Amino acid sequence: MQVIDTPRSAPTADDVEPAAHETRDRIITGLVTIVPVLALGLVAWQLWAVALGWNDIFVFLVMYAATGMGITVGFHRLFTHRSFKTTRPIRIALAALGSMAIEGPIVSWVADHRKHHAFSDRLGDPHSPHVEHGHGLRGALKGLAHAHVGWLFIHTQRGRKTRYAPDLMRDPDIAWIDRTFIWWAIGGFLVSFALGFCLGGLSWYAGLTGMLWGGLVRMLLLHHVTYSINSLCHYFGRRPFETGDESRNLAWLAPFSFGEAWHNGHHAFPTSARHGLERGQLDISAAIIAVLERGGLAWDVVRIDPAKLAAKRAAISNAGA
Repeated sequence: MQVIDTPRSAPTADDVEPAAHETRDRIITGLVTIVPVLALGLVAWQLWAVALGWNDIFVFLVMYAATGMGITVGFHRLFTHRSFKTTRPIRIALAALGSMAIEGPIVSWVADHRKHHAFSDRLGDPHSPHVEHGHGLRGALKGLAHAHVGWLFIHTQRGRKTRYAPDLMRDPDIAWIDRTFIWWAIGGFLVSFALGFCLGGLSWYAGLTGMLWGGLVRMLLLHHVTYSINSLCHYFGRRPFETGDESRNLAWLAPFSFGEAWHNGHHAFPTSARHGLERGQLDISAAIIAVLERGGLAWDVVRIDPAKLAAKRAAISNAGA
């Protein structure tokens, strides 16, 4: 079956994944969204009572980087857009780390994102801030809220897995990680606890604060950085390339998103392993892929011909003339 991730004119019923357990999914999404926010109360208490320790900061940074790369290098550039190829162990590791980010099972994540590209900022896009949200300030705020987190609670435009991710469903390694998603999600918290426990001198308290910072706080920040790509990067920022949608580059978000915030560049050339396509654009995910390539662990890395870059720039210049 063909994998569909290129622009299409209009969605059909076959594009949408049926909701088998919508109420259950909404409850889980609510917990994943709200519990990390509640954890900020514990963070505030910790800072007030005993001060934040360097061990907690280290655990947070390690888990944020590891799970973030699982999403950006793994879920997004490798599995969704096939921007490079790599070894089986690295594929499995990236899929597992991305699952620990708790942004959803890998097959659903990929299906939704491929459908987003097929209908970007048009009817059929699972999380556009510009479609059917009204006009003026109220419409803008409603659209941004939907694109940021609201779309997670509804299932009217979710990507059908058999249509948008059949390649991953046929992959036995990825299908297994998808089926065992809950254990990887729990595993991320256990790893955070273990890091805090060991760094804190085998202290249970250090393990618990490590799980707080490497688990809940990390999840809160990483989720909202990812959500901001869907919302802010389709509303604010620069558009150096013609894309036919409202994708934009948001420079201040690029370091926190490991290069994902060069979103207009990504939409201009979705299969490119590098999203920061202009000089001086920091793209940590692309740097990781380059390191893997130099070590012989990545190959067939997709790079964009300079002539194609120039053509996209010329197109948007002519459109604005």
